[in-house]
Amino acid sequence: MEGDTLKSDLPFQFMYSYSETDPSIKPISFRESPKFSPFGPGRLDRKWTGISAPVHHEVDRKKIEEDRNRVLGAPLDDQEVAELVERYRHSDCSRQINLGKGGVTHNTLDDIHNHWKKAEAVRIKCLGVPTLDMDNICFHLEDKSGGKVIYRNINILLLYRGRHYDFNNRPVIPLMLWKPYAPIYPKLVKNVIEGLTHQETKELRNRGLNSHPLMKLTRNGVYVNVVERVREAFKTEEVVRLDCTHVGTSDCKKIGVKLRDLVPCVPILFKDEQIIIWRGNLDQEQSSNP
Repeated sequence: MEGDTLKSDLPFQFMYSYSETDPSIKPISFRESPKFSPFGPGRLDRKWTGISAPVHHEVDRKKIEEDRNRVLGAPLDDQEVAELVERYRHSDCSRQINLGKGGVTHNTLDDIHNHWKKAEAVRIKCLGVPTLDMDNICFHLEDKSGGKVIYRNINILLLYRGRHYDFNNRPVIPLMLWKPYAPIYPKLVKNVIEGLTHQETKELRNRGLNSHPLMKLTRNGVYVNVVERVREAFKTEEVVRLDCTHVGTSDCKKIGVKLRDLVPCVPILFKDEQIIIWRGNLDQEQSSNP
């Protein structure tokens, strides 16, 4: 009934995006008061902190794992996987969810269960920033939905519901009524890069801006090979430029953050939709890893 407080036994904290939010990085302020819960006033038995709605009860990991394995049942054999893949992998499949820049969002979980009501698997097409780290997408889809990724090809996934899935026994997933404003995080690029002087920072930025772009990224494109290409380039280059014309300033920053953690590297400049990244100080790395 509308207005009733929903109680959910899901064993994880609710966030707008599970794959694109790093809970370890604390915001410095909020654009809207944390007291405004995106689940609506009084509709959820969890308190909204401005980033997430944490679990209040004790989580029994062992029981969760047992329940998940019970629903999944015996592993699919090659023949069963092949049949499911053939049925759901094609682009004209009606059981499809598009994952965009938000990645694995909270309301995506409800979409998945709605598809699972009538289909054994759902086709998930990933585009944009999240495709930089497909392992992360697969982890959160499996972890949050309880399903299993049975097929993965570039940016297309098939998520299987399990042999003993029962739609009527699915978990309660309270819907987010609106997208919460993103908090304000610490500045990504400092004026002077750590480990360098002001002059060295300036020279590196200019060298990056004047270099030939390693790749041209398109808006909401598929970036699955970007991390590997950047790692390869850093074997011979100290600074790399990525041309992100038309990608958008916000997505450029998100790409920079992902590359910083995945490559790893140091973003040193975001300007005119160009990303300049530095491989870091190799002398310092070698001294810290004797």
